[in-house]
Amino acid sequence: MGKAVREQLSRVLNDHLNTIHETLQILDKTPPSSLDKVSWKEVIQMGEQISKQATNAGMLYTGENPGVEALEENMAAYFNMLQGFLLLSHGSSTGAGPTLSSCIHKAVKQVVDSSFMLLHEAVSSYGSPSNKTQKLSIPQLAGAVWEACSALKKTPSTNVIAIGKAISQVAVSMKDVLREMNELKPASNEEEEKEPSENFSTKPEDKPCDEDDDLCDGDLGSDLSPEEMKIVELTTDIVSRTLVFHKELIRCITLLLQRENSDDISVDSLEKILKVSQRIGVQVDELGACLYPPQEISAIKVAIEKISSLSSEVETELRNLKGCTEDFGEACSGLRSSLRKLGSELGCDLVPQLENLVITD
Repeated sequence: MGKAVREQLSRVLNDHLNTIHETLQILDKTPPSSLDKVSWKEVIQMGEQISKQATNAGMLYTGENPGVEALEENMAAYFNMLQGFLLLSHGSSTGAGPTLSSCIHKAVKQVVDSSFMLLHEAVSSYGSPSNKTQKLSIPQLAGAVWEACSALKKTPSTNVIAIGKAISQVAVSMKDVLREMNELKPASNEEEEKEPSENFSTKPEDKPCDEDDDLCDGDLGSDLSPEEMKIVELTTDIVSRTLVFHKELIRCITLLLQRENSDDISVDSLEKILKVSQRIGVQVDELGACLYPPQEISAIKVAIEKISSLSSEVETELRNLKGCTEDFGEACSGLRSSLRKLGSELGCDLVPQLENLVITD
């Protein structure tokens, strides 16, 4: 009897899943501009209803001998909510650029996937020999649905917020690179004065480390020459200035929130600023990797040349959005100065690219 009912519920579940999968395909298509934009608040509210329905489903399936009709009704109600949730989320992506669309799709997918897992486990546990064991997992899966629905509140609702958050992630990565740069140290005088024979030891603790041995990590970057340390200091200043540049960029983008519905906000420009910002982040990572001895001077030159050019692109796009601030201008000047210092030290001319970084009113 239990097996037959379970198979019946599985067929019903699969029918609902197929319908949802068809609706999910809609999310992969850009909604027409003629479609009325749905407020993200409506999506959040529907998510709250799904969260409650997940709780009801969990209580129903973990209860004592729930009737098949009640289970099917609960399942139908749940999937009706999911269907409405998907349509609302699709409507909320009207006018969304790639970054915002990706955020929406990711958040929606978490709600759908967690709901699928909950209902699949609930149905498979019904009347099975391992019913008691499986029932223990249902409250946890219902909790996962609740967390996914709650995460909707943190999902960006506008292009400006989505891109601002993405640029913040670039800045976080830069902080990590800067921290690693600050850990680079010059070789100690004692090590420089010691003869090779004095450094030789047959003690077990002095044996060479394997490549994968974490104990070797502390020795990396602690034997730089004075010349190499000069490059480290100048490069560290560039990364620090680039981080300030991005912080001010984020502030400028945040100010755009006050006029997001006006005609002078270009989603294409915002997306380009993000992509260029991410490319700057890649060059910062490259700088950090090139500072360990033996330093890769040619790669460092290429990286700072790209940073100067890419920074100019960011400034141009932000100026087109009329979003430049005085503080951002000062951040550009600071970055320009740092790049010139290292460029001069390495013998490369960065003036042509950096002239474009002048901020105009």
